[in-house]
Amino acid sequence: MFSQEKARTREHPDTPERADWAVLLCIAATVAAVHMLTNGRYGFHRDELQFLSDARHLDWGYVSYPPLTPFLERIGLGVFGLSMVGLRLFSVIAQAAAIVVTGLMARELGAGRLAQAVAALAVVLSPLPLFNGTEFQYTSFDYLWWVLIAYFTIRLLKSENPRWWLAIGAVVGLGLLTKYSIVFFIAGILGGVVLSSARRYLKSGWFWGGIALALVIFLPNLLWLARHDFISYHFLQHIHKRDVGEGRANGFLADQVLICINVFAAPLALTGLLFYFREQRYRMLGWMYVIPLALFYLARGRGYYMSAAYPMLLAAGAAGAERVLALLRPRSRRIITAAFIAGLAVCGAYVCAVVLPLAASGPLRDFALKRNSDLREEIGWNELVKTVADIRDTLPAEQKAQVGVLVGNYGEQGAIEMLGPSYHLPAPISMTNSAWLRGYPTPPPAMLIVLGFKRADADEAFSGCRLAGHNGNALGIKNEESERHPDIFVCGPPRRPWPVFWRDYQSFG
Repeated sequence: MFSQEKARTREHPDTPERADWAVLLCIAATVAAVHMLTNGRYGFHRDELQFLSDARHLDWGYVSYPPLTPFLERIGLGVFGLSMVGLRLFSVIAQAAAIVVTGLMARELGAGRLAQAVAALAVVLSPLPLFNGTEFQYTSFDYLWWVLIAYFTIRLLKSENPRWWLAIGAVVGLGLLTKYSIVFFIAGILGGVVLSSARRYLKSGWFWGGIALALVIFLPNLLWLARHDFISYHFLQHIHKRDVGEGRANGFLADQVLICINVFAAPLALTGLLFYFREQRYRMLGWMYVIPLALFYLARGRGYYMSAAYPMLLAAGAAGAERVLALLRPRSRRIITAAFIAGLAVCGAYVCAVVLPLAASGPLRDFALKRNSDLREEIGWNELVKTVADIRDTLPAEQKAQVGVLVGNYGEQGAIEMLGPSYHLPAPISMTNSAWLRGYPTPPPAMLIVLGFKRADADEAFSGCRLAGHNGNALGIKNEESERHPDIFVCGPPRRPWPVFWRDYQSFG
């Protein structure tokens, strides 16, 4: 198998490479098309609403994440307006790029065209990467940066050209501007250098140049963090404590198979890990997986945090499996390959039915909504905003003119800010994450429509509260908003002076 393909490569050096690219691009384009056809269903996710809100207030940092994702969202708003399909296009492109790069990693490791395609398909049909194309989330871009770093590392180790450290450093810098958890992967890179033959690069100026480039790219956000007393660190502490307390960090190891990759591809990933540790040249990549895995496990991170580390394992697994299969008879090789692809497809079909919004109604929609909490969080926001507008319209004219909308979480904040202008609602007043840094209106409103508070909490914080409406959705879908925050109140001003109230009610979420 390998000898024939290498002979063809010598005779026609460009043709196989172009065909490899064509296959990978075809797979990526097909996935992108599926996302584009389905991403307009339901509504924005609560996390997307926060990104949209922050995109209207560009800065070099935000409480809950670095600045790159809101910056890209701002570009999307400028190009597409408030279009779900348009705004999610960046995520689709990032996922498609990760698919192609996975196949390219397999090729660099010696895999033929079929093995490259299998590696790419294993990513396509895995839960987390498939989800990354359905919403505008920082995980979509974080995933791509991890995959690109792994690809550039393979090119570095294969070519022994130290200039690849500049490419690695540039992408590490972008990663630090996207999601702070990439520091765990950075620990894997540095640990992999020290614990493998790649330690020779410690003497290379290109290695240190890559580090310097990453820091220069990250510097604006680092300065923002310093100016704001590293508030993002305190946010991450709070969120981690919440996640551990609510059991979201449980099942970390099981999630590596159930969420991060297609279950049927788990043996391929294990093969890839063994491939890296057996090949002295590429052993650094083995440590780049093991070290973050161990750190996340010890720190009680959530299972999906490791998802971006699997494409490099799947690529190596495909290359290694192809070498083993080459030792078998052609018939046995075809049977095993067909069985594996069939199993991958069957598991992938289930993943697609759960993750993708394939249907706007009917049993397939109900199947997905029952099993996918993220899809449920896309439902009800337009109805919420309309309910708030209806409550505003019932107020006497003198109250209507001076009423504000105070929200309890970033989903409500983004919904009122992005969807509220259609109903001529004022900008939301929010104490959550970066909205708290932006402050409250001057002068503050005398009347408030209050969302996201329980009755006892609303009575404690505000004067003269009365129940004015309920938050739900026409589909009767149970999600965080309809279950935890069903009541909407009309209240007077805070019981404490606004500066004191603002100080005491800062929240992370």
